Amino acid sequence: MPQYISLIQAYTALGIGIIIGLGAIGACIGIGIMGSKFLESAARQPELMPVLTGRMFLLAGLIDAAFLIGVAIAMFFAFANPLLSRLAG
Repeated sequence: MPQYISLIQAYTALGIGIIIGLGAIGACIGIGIMGSKFLESAARQPELMPVLTGRMFLLAGLIDAAFLIGVAIAMFFAFANPLLSRLAG
């Protein structure tokens, strides 16, 4: 029984690393692409810069929110792992 607990904890730690790592990579790539497109569009039409700035910050917040939801799910599995309670019951 203890070997199963350590195995579940090991796989959970591996899954947490994958969730946070891929989420961070995705958020960084998304914000990088969005920032480059913002600079391109601001250079083409400078009169739209205030509108584009507001939309860029809105999208940056949404991209970061998606990453932080992934972090919250990973922390849930780190500190209140439902898989361990299934094993004990």
